[in-house]
Amino acid sequence: MSHTSYTLLTRDQIAERAAQDIPDGAYVNLGIGLPTKIAQYLSNDKDVFLHSENGLLAFGPSPAKGEEDAELINAGKEYVTMLDGGSYFHHGDSFAMMRGGHIDICVLGAFQVAANGDLANWSTGAEDAIPAVGGAMDLAVGAKKVFVMTNHITKTGDPKIVSELTYPVTGKNCVDRIYTDLCVIDVTDKGLLVTEMVDDMSFLDLQALTGAMLIDATQ
Repeated sequence: MSHTSYTLLTRDQIAERAAQDIPDGAYVNLGIGLPTKIAQYLSNDKDVFLHSENGLLAFGPSPAKGEEDAELINAGKEYVTMLDGGSYFHHGDSFAMMRGGHIDICVLGAFQVAANGDLANWSTGAEDAIPAVGGAMDLAVGAKKVFVMTNHITKTGDPKIVSELTYPVTGKNCVDRIYTDLCVIDVTDKGLLVTEMVDDMSFLDLQALTGAMLIDATQ
C-alpha cells in the first residue's frame, strides 16, 4: 500500500502524543519497545510514577551518555535514571503490583488489536517465532487502562487493527486506546472511534487501511 498521499508519524511523535494523555499522579507501566519512548516526553509539570516489570518504580528518562548505571535498566534492558523517591524491588513484588490492580495505565505494543479491544502482542503464531509474553498478560488484565502504540499496518501492508484476532491472544477486551502512526482510536462499546488523524489523510483512506469498521469522531 502506498504512503504517498499522507505523512506517517514517527515513532517519537507517537510516543510524544501518547505521553500527553498520561495524567498527573498516574502509576504507569511502559511495555518493551516503542512504549518505552514515552519516558522521554513526559511533562515536568506532572508527577508520573513509571513502573517496570523487572522491579523499578519512579524511574525517569535515559541517562546522558557516559552516565549509564548497569543496575538501572527497564524491562527492555535499556538504561534509565531514577527520580527522587524512586525504588527498586523483587520481580515477584513487581508482578504483584501488576496483578493486584495497582497500575493505572499500561502502554503496550501490538501485533493486532481487535474491534472489541482484544490484544495480540506476544506471538504471531509462526512456527519459527520465539514466544516472549513477559508480563504482557498480567498487565493487560491487571492495569486499570491499557493503551496500545503501534504502526497502523505491517511492513507488508496488512492491517494491525482487525475485526477479530488471528494471532495468539494476550488479553480479552482489554484495550482502551490505540495510538498509531496515522491516528488515535478509542475502543468503546459503540465501536472504534477515530478521534484524531494525521492532517493530510481522509477518513476513507484510513478506513481502507483498517481491518475493522471505524467511526469518524473527528468532526
